[in-house]
Amino acid sequence: MSDKATKPEEKGFFEKVKDVIEDLWDGTKDKAEDLKEAAEDKYDDLTTTAAPAKRRATGKVTTAKKTVKAKADAVSSKTKDTKTKADTKVKKAKAKVADVKTKADAKAKDITTKAKKAADDVKAKADTKAKSVTAKSKGKTTTASKRKAVA
Repeated sequence: MSDKATKPEEKGFFEKVKDVIEDLWDGTKDKAEDLKEAAEDKYDDLTTTAAPAKRRATGKVTTAKKTVKAKADAVSSKTKDTKTKADTKVKKAKAKVADVKTKADAKAKDITTKAKKAADDVKAKADTKAKSVTAKSKGKTTTASKRKAVA
């Protein structure tokens, strides 16, 4: 008979580990290639669907920017108009105040002039009265001295 066994040779422990590692490696490589292809497909899908959405969003942003700028310009012009109106009202009020002040000063000067004139008139009348009283008293003193002399 022959020395060769009819049974298949059994693999050793290390050969079994080697076979398992090769199977895992081949499976992992295949899975990695599948994932890579799936990622490329998903990336292509996203870029094709996202590009129009991105354009729409960009358009909306541009429109929003224009709207905001227009509103800001409108508010700015309203503010300028309001400021101009307020400045005009302030100028008018200042002019009225100056006019009232001028009129008050003129009235005060007029009253002061009239008061000075009245005071001067009263003083002149008092001086005249004092002179006449003085003259009368001198006349009486002169007459009294003559009477004394005659007596």
